[in-house]
Amino acid sequence: MKRLNFLRNTCFVALLATGFAALAAEHPASLDLDSLQPTREQMIASLQTVELLRLQHYNKLSLDDELSSEIFDNYVKLLDPQRSLFTAADVAVFEKYRHSLDDFLPAGDLSVGFAMYKRQMDRLDQRLTYAQGLIDELASLDFASEQSILIDREEAEWPTDDAALVALWRKQIKDEVLRMKLAGRDLETIQEMLGKRYKGQQLRLTQTSSEDIFQGYLNAFTQVYDPHTQYMSPEVAENFDINMSLSLQGIGAVLQSDEEYTKITRLVPAGPAAKSQQLAPADRIIGVAQGDGEMIDVVGWRLGEVVKLIRGPKGSDVRLEVIPASNPPTDLSTRTVALVREEIKLEDQAAKSKVLEFGDGQDAQRIGVIEVPNFYIDFKAYRRGDEDYKSTTRDVRRLLSELQEKQVDGIVLDLRNNGGGSLQEATELTGLFIDQGPTVLVRDTRGEVQVLDDPETGVTYTGPMAVLVNRLSASASEIFAGAMQDYGRALVIGEPTFGKGTVQTIQPLNHGELKLTLAKFYRVSGQSTQHRGVVPDINYPSLLESTDIGESNLPGALPWDTIPPARYDANGSLAPFIEQLATRHKLRAAIDPEFAYTLARLDLNRTIEERKYLPLNEAKRREQQEAFDESLLLLENKRRTARGEKPLAELESDDPLAEITPAMGGVDEDEMEDDPFLTETGKILIDLLELEQQLARAS
Repeated sequence: MKRLNFLRNTCFVALLATGFAALAAEHPASLDLDSLQPTREQMIASLQTVELLRLQHYNKLSLDDELSSEIFDNYVKLLDPQRSLFTAADVAVFEKYRHSLDDFLPAGDLSVGFAMYKRQMDRLDQRLTYAQGLIDELASLDFASEQSILIDREEAEWPTDDAALVALWRKQIKDEVLRMKLAGRDLETIQEMLGKRYKGQQLRLTQTSSEDIFQGYLNAFTQVYDPHTQYMSPEVAENFDINMSLSLQGIGAVLQSDEEYTKITRLVPAGPAAKSQQLAPADRIIGVAQGDGEMIDVVGWRLGEVVKLIRGPKGSDVRLEVIPASNPPTDLSTRTVALVREEIKLEDQAAKSKVLEFGDGQDAQRIGVIEVPNFYIDFKAYRRGDEDYKSTTRDVRRLLSELQEKQVDGIVLDLRNNGGGSLQEATELTGLFIDQGPTVLVRDTRGEVQVLDDPETGVTYTGPMAVLVNRLSASASEIFAGAMQDYGRALVIGEPTFGKGTVQTIQPLNHGELKLTLAKFYRVSGQSTQHRGVVPDINYPSLLESTDIGESNLPGALPWDTIPPARYDANGSLAPFIEQLATRHKLRAAIDPEFAYTLARLDLNRTIEERKYLPLNEAKRREQQEAFDESLLLLENKRRTARGEKPLAELESDDPLAEITPAMGGVDEDEMEDDPFLTETGKILIDLLELEQQLARAS
């Protein structure tokens, strides 16, 4: 078999050389592709990865022709996500090996993956060379034509030949220029920016290493198992903790690659990015500058390179140029955010409380709010036996006691933007609100289920309670919210949560490391939190589209499923009240200016996102932009009028939606009162109190 694989691969490389010889003559390569070859260490690491996935991954898959086809599709999508580099002829050559990767990988044979990657590099080099040649001709581009461009080419037909490919490149560059013109840049500035961008991308292309190719190819393989399983090269593995959180001495943001952009996926509570209140998940970073230095364009950069630019010494300044997530898809207007790098301390992320008051005089009701940014524990202090070690559960227990002394009528636990943390803390926090019992189930790769529970008797707080969540509530937050919902202990209010219900471990390889999924979380009711997340009892409009953020947005995510439930006593039952509570909420939301604005704004954004084509006619594009701005101004003035504020003559630079979006930590306590979603949650809890009292009187 190995001999046959070798012959096949020799033929493959020969086909590439023959099939692309004519084009190579027309476009002389500036790349040294012959020097990019797999190493012995990489071959061994690939063999180890195959075996570890077979033995330890939660998702038991057979490495066969069917899986080979999925790996192939993953890899082609990785190399050319918008189908704008390869021609149909390129793909036809690749297709011969669609069902052979399952033979090559167990043999440590990486030649197919390397050959495909080098073909992509060659095509990208041609595109960048063409683009640079077009820079000096921007003034001659026709922006009065009736041409249009397909916005999303992920499922488009491959360009038929080189002529079709060049025609597509020309359209894409026209679109890029037009977007920048609509963002207010003049032609000279556009020429300078694009010239630097294309030259920089071509320079980085020449710096591509064998390790870059190996990591890309192997991850096309590992991520057919699930999106959290990935190979990490020695350099990436060495900086794993730093890359996950930008060192917590940087800006406090978790980033990921999104085609040619670097996208923010999460802000670390109390970090510089969160406290700035100018950055949000799904924002795209297009430039990084050190202090007052030159803004460096990072479009098309590798994620690791962008991270290196953003990281820096504690106390130093960094500026980011970002395209806000709130922009419509065609709007490339940016904002510049200045941050000071700092270390994020545990005490800065601690839970905090506030009392919201509703009504006046004897009818006044008080709702206590506890904001929990993450599930933290000072492990070092805990392990050395320090009696005063800091943790989420300890802080929340103290805050509950303080709020009860203030005689609050109910408690809202705010878990919005809480990305998780310590599983131990999620379990112990659950124990504050239930009297013993299971808190979460963990099923491993063998199908064995471990039950984690709260062994302590007694309940810290028995009163009415709501848990407020959003799309960025993940992992440990979902475990806690799910337990509160299953026990009937609290209303869960807000948006469907992130949906990450899997457990990963790191396995060392001879060369790099493998992060793989080996278990899955389940609620005590037997429902997984994976993919679907926790679905609220009462829904709020989602400020983040599920297509932008969340587990369901990740290709290959493990599905939602169920297992037999644990034995638990659901003493509380809130189900009889939910329909009435939802009705009351909807009546209030219909006349609340913030809820009405959010819903209308999301509808407006969706109408823009539903467009499949964009005109390359400048007048028509400006007309579309002006129509959007007019609609946005109308919505904002309707909101301002309802709030008793003076209408605007024109849109302000700050997006009103940012005011409504819950802050990502590090916010003054007084700002809780200006949060319409938190205020409405307090009102829903008061409704629950009223309905429970009515039921008690009736019985």
